[in-house]
Amino acid sequence: MNNGQNNAVIESLIMASPEPLPARRIVNLIDDITPGKVGQAVAELNNRYMESDSSFRIREIAGGYQFYIIPEYTGFVTDMFTRTRKIRMTRAALETMAIVAYRQPVTKTDIEHIRGVASDGVLHNLLEKKMITIKGRSEKIGRALQYGTTDEFLKFFGLSRVEDLPKMSEIEELIKASEPQNEFQLSLDPNALDGEMQNKLNVADGTFDPDSRNEKDEDEIDNTTENIIEDTTESEEVPSLNSVNVTVDIEEDAQIEEEIVEDKAEVEDKEDHPEEEGVIVDMDMTADSSN
Repeated sequence: MNNGQNNAVIESLIMASPEPLPARRIVNLIDDITPGKVGQAVAELNNRYMESDSSFRIREIAGGYQFYIIPEYTGFVTDMFTRTRKIRMTRAALETMAIVAYRQPVTKTDIEHIRGVASDGVLHNLLEKKMITIKGRSEKIGRALQYGTTDEFLKFFGLSRVEDLPKMSEIEELIKASEPQNEFQLSLDPNALDGEMQNKLNVADGTFDPDSRNEKDEDEIDNTTENIIEDTTESEEVPSLNSVNVTVDIEEDAQIEEEIVEDKAEVEDKEDHPEEEGVIVDMDMTADSSN
């Protein structure tokens, strides 16, 4: 077969395959062809599709080749088909899949050690969804089961191979890029600050303005002086009030002493003339008897 016929055969095989078709499988079906020629044929087919403004292309995904609709036309296809089953991933499932993807083959003990919680239920759900599979057993004591990702995992995330996962350094850069960039970073060089920044004196953002501090200190001194003057005025007025109170108390005490002296004189006078009291009593008694 010539080159054009090989391209047509490869196109038909990829189109008829329900799953991504590996290059080695195509090599086994076509004589006198290598994996490199398969990749070249796919590139030529995509160029022809692009020149004719076709709505589909061939891509390499999950270790094989598969037709797909380009983004400009996916909306129409989505409206035509209704997906009856959607794979929903919880945060625990995403955490577990990330550990399996980056550290496969990995045991359940290793996953639980990293996550800090039991992962039996999460692993069971991922196995049911065919996102992970059992790759074998560990060589350590106990020979625990080891887990790894599947082709369904690659298709779900649109990857050709596990090596296409973002590197940890790339993830760190994305996290830093998502952080707010409007934070001010103070330079240790005092000459690096411009005039406007030097005039700003906000302790919260790390700047310092001596002028504003001096003005603040002067205001505090003025307020302190006013308070001292007010306290002094009040302290001078207090003795006069106390003197009035003392005078009033002395007059009351003198009046009380006079009353005591009068009472004492009356008692002494009665002691000196007891008969007068008796006569009065007798007179009262005689008056009562005559009545």
